[in-house]
Amino acid sequence: MNQDRDISRRWQLLAIVLVIGYLMWLLAPVLMPFAVAAMLAYLGDPLADRLERLGLNRMWAATIVFVVILVAVVGVLLLLIPLVARQVENLVGNLPRYGDWAQNTVWPWLQARLHLDPHTFDSDRMLTAIKEHIGSIGGVATAVIGKVSRSGLGIAMALTNLVLIPVVAFYLLRDWDRLVAKIDGMLPRSIQPTIAHLASESDKILGAFVRGQLLVMLALGVFYGAGLGMVGLQVGLLIGMVAGLLSFVPYLGFIIGFVAAIIAALVQYGDWTHVLLVCGVFAVGQLLEGYVLVPKLVGDKIGLHPVAVMFAVLAGGYLFGFLGVLLALPAASVIMVLLRYLIERYRMSELYNEEGPDDPVITEVDVAVHRGGEVEASAVDVASPVDSSTP
Repeated sequence: MNQDRDISRRWQLLAIVLVIGYLMWLLAPVLMPFAVAAMLAYLGDPLADRLERLGLNRMWAATIVFVVILVAVVGVLLLLIPLVARQVENLVGNLPRYGDWAQNTVWPWLQARLHLDPHTFDSDRMLTAIKEHIGSIGGVATAVIGKVSRSGLGIAMALTNLVLIPVVAFYLLRDWDRLVAKIDGMLPRSIQPTIAHLASESDKILGAFVRGQLLVMLALGVFYGAGLGMVGLQVGLLIGMVAGLLSFVPYLGFIIGFVAAIIAALVQYGDWTHVLLVCGVFAVGQLLEGYVLVPKLVGDKIGLHPVAVMFAVLAGGYLFGFLGVLLALPAASVIMVLLRYLIERYRMSELYNEEGPDDPVITEVDVAVHRGGEVEASAVDVASPVDSSTP
């Protein structure tokens, strides 16, 4: 009877989890501002808790933290938008130089080394195709923007999402501890200790990842941008920022930034001195990331394999779009906590520890290892009876 009740309870919990997951998948386009707001509130909650311990009530603590986060975000945007705009203009202005470099340097070198047909790399044809695709993309974007601009509902939804993020973030930050306590109070008492333990472990990993990885990305973006700027690359700041932002996926930011910086150095200077300087910047950046930033800011609590990180980002983007990319690694770290728990439960279960009966086939096999390293196996044929009179 107790076993049937336990099985029924597990099916009920599984049904609840599946319903919640299905609703999240169904409402993914609407959840974007709430997910961003929840992330901001989660980042600010430890600071609000510290202010509370200093004697402030939760409302004042949440207000101060919210103002600090808002000022920081607005300041970063006001600082970066003009810089990024100038870098993009610089990149667009240098596109003809990139085309000439590819046509006069890269394509002839590839044709000579790979013994290809001279018409394999036709720069004019490639540039024409790129211009055509850019034109089609621009036409699609113009049509989409025109449709949105003609739709009052579309503008209202965009503005609502923009306004919702700070509003929802403030209320979540103010009521964070209360919401956590209410969720804890709604859990079935039979699984509440387990869920509380898993939530605590997930919070440690998420705290190490979200706060630490954001600092790592910011530090790498500043270092790569400043280093490439000192080398003299006109688009060094843009390349460094992109490399830093993509560093949350192992080696992705490094590879993209390194290749783009090498091409920019060859196009702008055409010598090996600046190429070696770029290599030095990225070599120092990798050492800084591997031996200083990640151990100090993130630590070894996450333990996600690079392949798992890439899979999580791709799977999150495929299932939930940009929201999935945004939440892929935090979700993967929580899933890792759950998998560790399930593995420990499996190792403590009877399925793992219970010893079974001896296999009759294995017990009848006599393996003799000879000095020459050859293994000779002699076995009694269990499929047919053995003549006991045989000597």
